[in-house]
Amino acid sequence: MTIEILEPGLGASIQDLGRPGYYGVGIPPSGSADQYSALAANLLVGNDSAAAVIESPYMGPKIRFNIDTVVAVTGATMPVKLNDEPRPQWESFSVKAGDVLSFGFLQDGARVYVAIAGGIDVPVVLGSRSLYAIGALGGFQGRALQAGDLLPIGTAVAGTAGKVVPQELRPSHPRMINLRIVLGLYDYRLTPAGLSTFLETEWKMTPVADRMGCRYSGPALEWIQRVQPFGAGSDPSNIVDAGYPLGSVQVPGGVEPIILHRDAVSGGGYAMVGTIVSADLDVVAQSSPGTIATFTPVDLEEALVCRKVANDQREALIEALQ
Repeated sequence: MTIEILEPGLGASIQDLGRPGYYGVGIPPSGSADQYSALAANLLVGNDSAAAVIESPYMGPKIRFNIDTVVAVTGATMPVKLNDEPRPQWESFSVKAGDVLSFGFLQDGARVYVAIAGGIDVPVVLGSRSLYAIGALGGFQGRALQAGDLLPIGTAVAGTAGKVVPQELRPSHPRMINLRIVLGLYDYRLTPAGLSTFLETEWKMTPVADRMGCRYSGPALEWIQRVQPFGAGSDPSNIVDAGYPLGSVQVPGGVEPIILHRDAVSGGGYAMVGTIVSADLDVVAQSSPGTIATFTPVDLEEALVCRKVANDQREALIEALQ
């Protein structure tokens, strides 16, 4: 019970919900960058929400199936083909042994998710099948997928073809996004002008964007000059090392903010001016280079409301696909 990777796309990897609980010892959670799309793909084929899927950024993989099964593709808009015939996204469909799944060019978004009934049955490492590439943990042999890889498929209750995510539950991928941010812990290190510039600028995502973090271009930010404390670097944006929450925003040297994502390091010596609310991290994951982002500050109470709204949408998705 396997599938064969004929072409790996661009950095395709195995991901699930991630491995929480190890950030304190330097191991990030990893897991699907766009958790909602991965969840939708799994539900469409009858998998548990924690089943492993294939995540492929910017370019889809080419896959040959060695079993009869059910498949679903979600996430970025990218034409799906089975034996060169069109197939829908956000809808489950049947495949036969010998069939080949392939993709056209990316139209919007950044990452597609391929779920297969039974899930990708690679070994569990520290509670997850997700690849953390820098640490060579999880995934298939601790690395991104390569041509010729044979991926084992788990045993599953037979999936049902024709299940569809309702249109109103499918996310869009606009080229201009607004990201809600809780300021701190080190926003006080910016001058008032620097903070205003950060919040008023339309930032452009650069090609330096991956599972570790996404870099944005725009004007330089002004930091308050000070005598740096012992243990901090010489640049005003340096601090004595601190932990980085998932979604935190750094601006090393005052230029090009970086949003840390699911494979980011857990701490270091750059000041975090704020943290993107968890509800918006999927939006960041589906942003491609050239996307324009703005930052809107929210307090903790508003951030919790954002999280509840996102959780309610996930519950609606689960109910729709039961």
